[in-house]
Amino acid sequence: MHMGSCSCGAVTFEVTGDLPPPDACHCRQCRKQSGHYFASTDVPRSSLTIHGADAITWFRSSERYAAASAPGVVRHCSGPGPQDRIGIAMGAFDTPTRTRLAIHIFVADKGDYYDICDGLPQNQH
Repeated sequence: MHMGSCSCGAVTFEVTGDLPPPDACHCRQCRKQSGHYFASTDVPRSSLTIHGADAITWFRSSERYAAASAPGVVRHCSGPGPQDRIGIAMGAFDTPTRTRLAIHIFVADKGDYYDICDGLPQNQH
């Protein structure tokens, strides 16, 4: 079992089973929403239990991402919450994840202020 929460604690969640290896998204949208690149893992909907879901506000961030995801944010603290595809921010987990970053995506859009030097695969899109 993996447990996590938002910054203010209004939303908590549990994921049963192993977490899939996360990816690091360097697209402009993720950088704007998180302040840097965004690392997340996608879990099966059936393995996720959310407590305090009434504190999540879902919004459509852009036409580009409308079909793929509808980010959820916690109204009380603006921390990222679970998303439409059940992508969960790695930073939201309170317990050890026992997984490692697997890939960098949308690196063509990455910020110019950092380099990716970890040797992991890098997808341009």
